[in-house]
Amino acid sequence: MKENNEKIPSPKELEKEISDFLSKKFGESVKIVSPIVVPQDFTMGQDKGAPKKEKGINFNLKPENLVNHLDQFIVKQDSAKAILATKICTHFNRIKRAEAFPNDISEMVGSIKNNVLMIGPTGVGKTYMIKLIANKIGVPFVKGDATKFSETGYVGGDVEDLIRDLVREADDDIKLAQYGIIYIDEIDKIASSRNLIGADVSRTGVQRALLKPMEETEVDLKVPHDPISMIQEIEQFRKTGKREKRTVNTKNILFIMSGAFFDLPKIIKKRVSDQAIGFGAHITTALDQSDMFKHVMSEDLIGFGFETEFVGRLPVRAIFERLTEDDLFEIMKNPNNPIVLGKKLDFAAYDIDVKFDDKALRILTQRAFEENTGARGLVSAVESALLQFEKKLPSTDIKKFPVTADVIEDPNGSLQQLISPTNEEQLNKNFERLAQEEKEFIKEYIKSNRIDLAEKYSLTLSASRINVVAAFYGKHVMTIETAIKKIKAYYDEIKSIELHFFRSYDMNIVLEEDAIDFIIEEIVNKMMKVEEFYKQLTSYFEHGLELVREKTGRNRFFITREALVDPETFISNLIKNEIEMS
Repeated sequence: MKENNEKIPSPKELEKEISDFLSKKFGESVKIVSPIVVPQDFTMGQDKGAPKKEKGINFNLKPENLVNHLDQFIVKQDSAKAILATKICTHFNRIKRAEAFPNDISEMVGSIKNNVLMIGPTGVGKTYMIKLIANKIGVPFVKGDATKFSETGYVGGDVEDLIRDLVREADDDIKLAQYGIIYIDEIDKIASSRNLIGADVSRTGVQRALLKPMEETEVDLKVPHDPISMIQEIEQFRKTGKREKRTVNTKNILFIMSGAFFDLPKIIKKRVSDQAIGFGAHITTALDQSDMFKHVMSEDLIGFGFETEFVGRLPVRAIFERLTEDDLFEIMKNPNNPIVLGKKLDFAAYDIDVKFDDKALRILTQRAFEENTGARGLVSAVESALLQFEKKLPSTDIKKFPVTADVIEDPNGSLQQLISPTNEEQLNKNFERLAQEEKEFIKEYIKSNRIDLAEKYSLTLSASRINVVAAFYGKHVMTIETAIKKIKAYYDEIKSIELHFFRSYDMNIVLEEDAIDFIIEEIVNKMMKVEEFYKQLTSYFEHGLELVREKTGRNRFFITREALVDPETFISNLIKNEIEMS
């Protein structure tokens, strides 16, 4: 507290003082017109005594693990997946090793981070891939748009705002934020204009503002000249009596940039052509734009309009390929793709179950390919094709919606048929056909990825269990990974039945794998809970197994699927077999 016991002003009083100051300095054109509220996330936990536990980093992924994860969600882009997975895994594993063995290497001068530059046309999955990686690794992730930086008056503040956003994404855990990923899209838009005479200050200024954070610097979490930051600092001082300077070090923050770079192939082509001039020179064949990107060099990026220092901060380059029509169809067929799943969720909000016919997906893919916007065109194609169904069907009693080729090609006629009571039988027939086709496709998908999925979730994926997962996927809107996680959770919960039964009745039961699958099927199909099935199991076997134990002395029993289906026969056979053996 101040020595003269002067009272620290309240937020309301501060608002008035700041408002008066702004009015005097700028006149009536600038004033605070709404109350300033101290953000909740600033005050939460301050008076609870115990400091917030730092999460730190827990990283154990290998590059191939991450590539296998990406393969389940992203079509094509094998080279980009390999580069990003390898360099990002190496980045975080180096951090992990440095923390485990801090004395192995002293402060190394000139250490370069694996900051990444991604180059490729729009709609090929650049942003989606980085989000998947950040989510898999479990580090905070923020995305910024490079064009935003070039439009503001004070560029550096915006760059530092991304780092402050990381802290918010990390729930105010500064240590965790210092392992985060910052992704800046449309980075090609801040290249200086090659047709401009003189310095292009606005764009090169953004590049220079990024230089220090991309390497290593300290960023103050308090925003200079920001009234809310001032109030937060005063509130912190009032509660603790201390002035705490909170900063974020960017040494381990990974920066990933991306852009379409439409004019870059021309620069690359000119360089390649110039190098080919002369006696005995190798004459290169014509290359399309995607192939030309593969030959990009630092001098091409500098010629494009980037500062030499900026290019040097992006040592890793990943080239994304343009997607063909078949690639787009494969995206639509991928059971984890957010486009079809998102549309299923839209209709599920009205309790309408949607299944897609391959022919319908192929038509939608053709329309999207014609837009020439990559995977983004798929979203608009699906939305425009199904909008009137999404508008009308929630007002009807329809709960099953089979999206066939007719629905896409003749929406008006198909809508009338859907809502007509006379077509209910055909509607159900079409829906069941598509549901069965979807289930068979999911089964084949899991079989082709069985080894990776089984290892990843420590779950044996037998033929019967694959069938269970496929059935569960068909009844819910979720990715394959989520479906397997849910089945794994059921599996672990069901296995605990063995321990509960032993504690209650002093008898060992072992549920065979086919029995566990049967229980999961009952849970999925009949919406049962494991507790309810345990009660059934007790009623089936408590007295019967006790009788077998009394007659034979046996105390360990293997429960099969057949035993659960017909417990009386199972108990009878147990007694009969034991009598015959004695």
